[in-house]
Amino acid sequence: MASNNKTNFSLLKSQLEKLEKNGIKLYLNGLPSTTEYIVRKCVNEDTVYMPDYVTDEDGKVKEIRYDRISFH
Repeated sequence: MASNNKTNFSLLKSQLEKLEKNGIKLYLNGLPSTTEYIVRKCVNEDTVYMPDYVTDEDGKVKEIRYDRISFH
């Protein structure tokens, strides 16, 4: 299981770093965030986070907002 988390960590980190370098803003639970913080939260917690891709008027992604999903 630890190997799976390491793989998920690496994949998510590389994807988010690339997006962030292209000027896409990252948020976690409504607050500005960083690649490192989002990866730690999304991979290491026993919680589900859902990304929401926010686009501009031309359809280009400008923000990715990760929000904690709770199941009742």
